[in-house]
Parts: sequence; structure tokens; C-alpha cells
Amino acid sequence: MVNNTSSTHRPFDPRSKWAELSQAERSAAYDNNAAVKNSPALIAERNEASSRLRGTLKSHLDLRYGERANNKLDLYPAAKPDAPCLVFVHGGYWQRNSRELFAMLVEGVAAHGWSVAIPGYSLAPEVSLTDIVAEIPRALDWLAAHGASYGIGGPVVLSGWSAGAHLVAMALDHPRVHAGLAISGVYDLAPIRDTGLNSALKLTDEEIAKLSPLRLPVTQKRLDIAYGSNELPALVLDSINLHEKRAAAQAPGKLIPVAGADHFTILEALRRPDGVLVEAARRLLD
Repeated sequence: MVNNTSSTHRPFDPRSKWAELSQAERSAAYDNNAAVKNSPALIAERNEASSRLRGTLKSHLDLRYGERANNKLDLYPAAKPDAPCLVFVHGGYWQRNSRELFAMLVEGVAAHGWSVAIPGYSLAPEVSLTDIVAEIPRALDWLAAHGASYGIGGPVVLSGWSAGAHLVAMALDHPRVHAGLAISGVYDLAPIRDTGLNSALKLTDEEIAKLSPLRLPVTQKRLDIAYGSNELPALVLDSINLHEKRAAAQAPGKLIPVAGADHFTILEALRRPDGVLVEAARRLLD
């Protein structure tokens, strides 16, 4: 784990010559699926494992926290109702995937006696990013009001991957959240508007200003920020830049480069009971 960014390797930032790039080149700077050549196999294995585990783990599934179709939570309570709870927010560039596909992550922290909650959320283009960002606090509101009834009453560590990491940074100030763990996130939305991802998102100037963690005041709660050393440079630099911004504001949190990990294999560090991100989550309660 590293929290001294002066010694952190900084890859070349394609955004430094952004105006010279075609839209295809700009899109490639954020295209994790194309960057990880075996991503279809990794995704298929993740989905199969999640399908198998979701049907066998002790759980309360499809609990509604809001009115939209995806406003549902899956809860995996620990044996002790006051156990810590990892609330995990999935990724997919705010326009794909679902909570069911990430049940394979439960086993990592559950091996240490934790509960897990996985909220779903609405996706673009059916709703705006403004709408999506507002849904995670609603899920946390529901958990605060009803979680104890399902055996989840302990401190919450809010974690998320990719787009989910962005949503973690946006919801860190929620009173139910003790600390956050953001994994492989995008924290400045301005370049996203210049990529193919914006076809569904249709980002506005106001959303870029109000929904980019790198453009917002720092929340003074602990946030550990993780990324894989083999990730796309734009994502690596967003993680480093957000950590530096928070460090300058004296906000607590570590920068965690996961050696050898790409955008997809980094989830293994949260999936394995001995994974570095499982250990990071546990240390957030120190």
C-alpha cells in the first residue's frame, strides 16, 4: 500500500494531447474491454461464479429501496448483526451490468465475519447520471432504516469498482458510511464526454462540474483509492490525482496500487479472503 504519491509511477496521460486525438483514440483511452484482451473470459467467469453463489449463500435478495426497476438490494448478512458491512457498488460505465453479477465478491469479506450489501441502480440512457448518483444515497438511507431487520447493523464500508468507484466518491458523505474503498474509478467526467460512452450518458456542463469528484470539495472521511498497475493510464491518473487532492486537503486515506492487476483482475483482490483489498477494507475500521 502506498500513500506517498511522490514515489508513484505516473504513466503518460493521453489527455495531455486530447485535442490532437480522434474520437476513436479518445474512446480507446477509456475502453477497458479492448485493453484487456481476455476480458470476455474474465467476465464470463465472474458472471458464472456470481450466479452460482447468489443461489447458495445466506441472503435476502431483491429488496426494493426505490421506485425504479433496478432500485433493489441484495443483502448477505453475517452471523452477528453488529458485524461490519461492505456495501459494494458495481461498475459498467453507468450503462451496463447489474448487482447480480457481483455476488462472487461476497466470499472475500464474509470469510472475516462481515456482511455484504450490493445495491443495483438505474442505467443510462434510461436515466441521467444525475439520477444515478442520487440513487446510491437512497439505497444507503434504506439500509440505515431497515438493515437491522435483516441482520445488518454494523459499520458500513462503501466500496465500488469502475463506475461504482465514482459513485462511492460521490456518496462518501452519507451518514451511514464509516469509510470508503474506491477501486479503478473515473473521477473527472470531462474527458468522458469526448468518447463514445457519452452516446448514452449525454453529459452536460453542469453534470461535469457537479458530479466529478476531482472538481468538488473534499469529504473529510477516510477514502482508500485503489487501481491496478496494468490499468489504462487515464484511470491510473484519475486515482492518483484524487488521492493527491484529498491529501492536500488533509483528508485521510491511502493510495493502493495493486501490482500486476488490470481493470478486471483487480477484483480478485477483493474476492479472495487473503486479497489485498479485503485487508484494506478491514483496515478502514482501525
